[in-house]
Amino acid sequence: MIDFSTIDYLKDGNFKQQKAFEVLTQHQVLVLLSNFDPLLVGTIPINIDTDNSDLDIICCYKSKTDFITQLQDNFSTKSHYTIREALIDNIESVIANFFIANFQIEIFGQNIPVKKQNGYRHMIIEHEILKKKGDNFRLEIIKLKQQGYKTEPAFGKLLGLEGNPYQALLDYKV
Repeated sequence: MIDFSTIDYLKDGNFKQQKAFEVLTQHQVLVLLSNFDPLLVGTIPINIDTDNSDLDIICCYKSKTDFITQLQDNFSTKSHYTIREALIDNIESVIANFFIANFQIEIFGQNIPVKKQNGYRHMIIEHEILKKKGDNFRLEIIKLKQQGYKTEPAFGKLLGLEGNPYQALLDYKV
């Protein structure tokens, strides 16, 4: 099992994973977010990314104001920087986006421990499914993503899940 609590596993990964490790390390992205328990989640860690995939970093904040200030102080000078607040599943969320060295980075924060956030929970379930279903399944997921599917709907389609694929995936038994 991969230890997703650090990004060390990326060093031995595919080319894009190694590049992601370099960018995150050289630019100290996770260090700058260390007060917010940052975790890299999404498609790049589990090798189902496409050319358009970003680096998704989830964070847990106690003070939304402090989190926003930290994002502004550390990343507002980065290329195409944006920040917004949103209610996602009735949870206050802060989302910042920017580019570093050809990687789009999304930092997502909620007042929920990172390992309880849906982004992490989805990734762990998807990783388990990929291990069980094998490389052909992984390639089918990538093909659907290249056709415009988001990750969870792609899994939902291939697994024949009913209803909301985001919730159905959380309920899926591997």
